Amino acid sequence: MKTHYYLSWFNNFFPEKLVKWLHEDIKDRKSLVMISAQPSSYKVEHVNMDDVFERTWLNQANINFDEYHLIDYRMEKEDAQRLIQNASVIFLCGGDPVLQNDFLAEYELSDVIKNSNSVIMGASAGAINMAAKWLSLKNTGYEVETSTIYDGIGFDHFAYESHSKRDYAAFVQGYLFPLSEEIDVYAAEQESAMRVKDGKIDIMGPVYLISHSKIQKLVETL
Repeated sequence: MKTHYYLSWFNNFFPEKLVKWLHEDIKDRKSLVMISAQPSSYKVEHVNMDDVFERTWLNQANINFDEYHLIDYRMEKEDAQRLIQNASVIFLCGGDPVLQNDFLAEYELSDVIKNSNSVIMGASAGAINMAAKWLSLKNTGYEVETSTIYDGIGFDHFAYESHSKRDYAAFVQGYLFPLSEEIDVYAAEQESAMRVKDGKIDIMGPVYLISHSKIQKLVETL
């Protein structure tokens, strides 16, 4: 049974509905492996598991593990792959999606993660990299100057978009429309989540489906 969580960003705690889903799905709590989206940040400041914001969400949801591991450039590639293979939950953290994408490629982690039977979670940049494709763009306001389409890990055949300053007003400007002609795009505001469980998609919070340049707000799962 494959379960994937695409999270936007939460400024405080996980909402009650999301906590309920997580308690249903995360039964094995031996090891949490978190993959940094700022894998070189330790070079300028000390970073450890206690500093990872996403861990506090799980703590507050009373989801605790026997072991915690943070993967970044301080760890050898073989050790990172071994930890992922043995993880109960793999959490791709928020930060810079391009840096995380490069790190996943350099450490050859994408296939290891994709072949895992763990519950897979991603927040913001991490969720973006879980999808099949995603759009990286440099913009002033909503005017796109340059854009690049990246390949993600590809757990599910759609593109995902979630950045803290983008919402419905940004999405309807159409910068995701060209990508939506190629693949469905799920665009998420803050305080939202998607759970894909055995192919079934559950929605919590403001999430929009953009397909063939048409946008619709999705109904939350009861």
